[in-house]
Amino acid sequence: MIEPRGAAKVQALLDRGVSIPNPYAVDIADDVDPDRISGDGVVLHQGTRLSGGKTVISAGCVLGAEGPVTVANCRLGPRVELKGGYAANAVFLDTSSMGLGHHVREGCLLEEESGGAHCVGLKQTILFPFVTLGSLINFCDVLMAGGRSRKEHSEVGSSYIHFNFTPSGDKTTPSLFGDVPRGVMLDQAPIFLGGQGGTVGPVQVAYGTVVGAGSILRSDVPKPDQLIVVGPPPTMQAPFVADDYRGLNRLVGKNLLYVAHLVALQSWYEHIRRPFFERQEFGALVYEGALEMLAVARAERLSRLRAMIAKVRPDDAERASLKDSIDALCAIFDPAIFDPANTMTTAGEAPQDLLSAMTQAAASGAGYVEAVRALPPEVASRGTSWLHAAVENLFAQSGTIVPALKRLPRI
Repeated sequence: MIEPRGAAKVQALLDRGVSIPNPYAVDIADDVDPDRISGDGVVLHQGTRLSGGKTVISAGCVLGAEGPVTVANCRLGPRVELKGGYAANAVFLDTSSMGLGHHVREGCLLEEESGGAHCVGLKQTILFPFVTLGSLINFCDVLMAGGRSRKEHSEVGSSYIHFNFTPSGDKTTPSLFGDVPRGVMLDQAPIFLGGQGGTVGPVQVAYGTVVGAGSILRSDVPKPDQLIVVGPPPTMQAPFVADDYRGLNRLVGKNLLYVAHLVALQSWYEHIRRPFFERQEFGALVYEGALEMLAVARAERLSRLRAMIAKVRPDDAERASLKDSIDALCAIFDPAIFDPANTMTTAGEAPQDLLSAMTQAAASGAGYVEAVRALPPEVASRGTSWLHAAVENLFAQSGTIVPALKRLPRI
């Protein structure tokens, strides 16, 4: 009799209480650790393929309800639903979900109750709680926040693209829809990006922005609560010079600002979120995965920035100086030399009242989202100021190396 690969592990999971309606149609690779898969309410439908020594599947997860699903080296928190598609080297937190045909690649972190419908492609994407993506979407190199609940959440309409290449083919185009210091407090107005549209990164978009369907956003939206409808661009034909990089300082500044927000988010996880993970069955592993995604995202951005600067022609003193300074500039944010004692590269200590409130909430059994939404406004405000100072400190240090960055506007 032919025995499928992973049959012994499938049996071990059945013995643990995992529901596998068709055990002979589930493929589990040799490097998967069954002890990292919960026996509490987990369902593996036919066509489920698991691989990777880092894979974690927490209580209540349901895989493959709508079609075959491949999960490789992903950490799944409680009650995650991956309905059919492919996910690798990503982290999904409590009750996040992706529909049929999803394609989620490395560097993605989907926080509580976020997710997408069918045929959504993500890479190097961070979605804060409640953020919802429609169908037929490509949304890579993005951090999106905003919204207060599942009924009032940031949303991306169907058939939307984040265009994440420069004309010279560089992926130095990360966009911030919202931000970290305010977004983590779950008290900001949602952002809506209308369907059949797109954004040409890198941009910053303020909370409360509504972009009409069919619009291609090509610039920042610095003011909150704006309705944006973008018409078609004029027809043009002009000579193209590769690696010319007009607006180079803006491009560099956008990338460094994005990384500064990643550092602030790391501090939020380390100081504030950790106790909530510790209460979960595999919480320590999922928490470790979330921090890994932030480090991967930071390394990706700096790698792409270095690659672009290497192509810049030193046609003037400012560009020559930037090429000479890129190592020092990236060292401020480089995960390989991250020094917790350096207050210019971390958020420092969290406000004591914020720390106490969240620690007590975790100890009492409250969920993370519930605890954040219960914070008194003055405590949340101090938390925002704490993280905002971390972002500004990092950007200020960048400005000492490249003075032109000091002049760039920020939301």
